[in-house]
Amino acid sequence: MDNATIKAIIEGILITSRSPVRALQVVDAVGEDDVTEERVEAVFEELRRETDAPDRGLRVEPVAGGWRCATPPQLEPYLKAFHGAASRQRLSQAALEVLSIVAFRQPVTLPEINFVRGTNSAGVLKTLLDRKLIRVSGRKQVVGKPFLYRTSKEFLVHFGLEKPEDLPDPEELVPSAEPAD
Repeated sequence: MDNATIKAIIEGILITSRSPVRALQVVDAVGEDDVTEERVEAVFEELRRETDAPDRGLRVEPVAGGWRCATPPQLEPYLKAFHGAASRQRLSQAALEVLSIVAFRQPVTLPEINFVRGTNSAGVLKTLLDRKLIRVSGRKQVVGKPFLYRTSKEFLVHFGLEKPEDLPDPEELVPSAEPAD
């Protein structure tokens, strides 16, 4: 099978998939001996280079261990106008706070989250679990054995990250206070 055909197959899969697509999934779908995982990854990279241009409306990008189609940020106002700004649910300030705590301190327990925020976060945590932005990853081996929470694959997809380590350093997010002269 030639690379042009593989590229067409990948494009079709990406456009119709609701979650990131891994190279092995494409290999399995094609089912031919000459289509290997390495070859499919090379085609994904080629698509990424081709679509990473300012005049393109779609991009192929790596996310959460796979690949997806996405739109470039500069198209956001037009897409919002077309689809309606209310179509996307926003996270509350409390949800963003809890999600940040989980993302930067994972794995973390509810009591630890409550301590950092200074308030009960159980309801917010449930909302984030329902939206699949966080997940339970086990229990902490202390008295009461509270659940440990981590970010989920959906979190990575939502924020366009390939892995949790791609989060910025928290120190970079806080503006440094310049001494007054």
